[in-house]
Amino acid sequence: MKNCIKAIFIIIGTIIGAGFASGQEIYSFFNVYGENGILGIVISSIILGFIIYYTLKVTNRLNLGKYSSLLEKTKLPKKMTNAMNIVINIFLLVSFYIMVSGFVAYFKQEFNIPNIITSIIILIICYVTFMKNIEGIAKANTIIIPVLIVIILFLGHKVNLFYVMKNIDLENIKLNGNWIIKSIEYASYNSILLIPILINLKKYSKNNEKKISIVSACIFFALAIITYFTMFKFKEIANIEIPLVYIASEFGNVFKNIYGMVVILAIYTTMISSGYAFLQENSKDRNRYRILARVICISAIFVSTLSFSNLVKLTYPIFGIVGLFQLVILFSRTAKNYL
Repeated sequence: MKNCIKAIFIIIGTIIGAGFASGQEIYSFFNVYGENGILGIVISSIILGFIIYYTLKVTNRLNLGKYSSLLEKTKLPKKMTNAMNIVINIFLLVSFYIMVSGFVAYFKQEFNIPNIITSIIILIICYVTFMKNIEGIAKANTIIIPVLIVIILFLGHKVNLFYVMKNIDLENIKLNGNWIIKSIEYASYNSILLIPILINLKKYSKNNEKKISIVSACIFFALAIITYFTMFKFKEIANIEIPLVYIASEFGNVFKNIYGMVVILAIYTTMISSGYAFLQENSKDRNRYRILARVICISAIFVSTLSFSNLVKLTYPIFGIVGLFQLVILFSRTAKNYL
């Protein structure tokens, strides 16, 4: 049971990054479609649950250790698998850099702390976490994710979710439209970071694949639907970059700062997940792992000066396309032989 909980928290920590915790992802993918967004969240949750179950099952059955090993099982031409592996690794590294940039941007915006100071501090913390391998990631998420869940639940309580839910008109839900594509796209772009991390959960997930996937999908659904309903009655957030921090500020600066820490913790959990996945995939031994960890942490200091919002706008749409392509290839080429 303890291993299952660790795996679930690592999975949730990977999915809930800066975009989710800020409210921007849920708003852009679901709230903009009104009541249709409710069904969109259901669809995304089911797809994510399937991705988690499928990846864990194949990983444990074939005793895989790296994302590249999973690609080899597709039996695609070597040049194509190499190209896919390179692209996924680029996005893992880019995601790490984006999270560092987001972390630094928050402290610059809210407390006017110089970028260089914040980036050095957080990257030292990241390096120490990386040196503890998956156990370090598990420990960080086991502490942070319960805190995130409690604060998100409390925010839902503050906006009186049950009152909001009573005013939802389910007759407005239509089984066609762009919201269906968006719900699939949401799950697919999350899979880019998720699948490499899932492959590293062997020691926690063996014989528990179904339980882990169901609970993880349910937790994601609960947090997403609470976030959706929280923003549903605030029509003025359409052009606000961090909607949930804006909503939290309606209940005073203290709660605003508390929720600001949720965003920071969510950024950190995705930061260490994407960084660790990149290091695992590109390290042949412990020494190379250590050297590469230093390289990406030091280089991130310079990248952290770039605009967080511009990085997100530039890369996330591409994430969705690459993620969907990845899912089609992996599932179509491996399901028949390995499940």
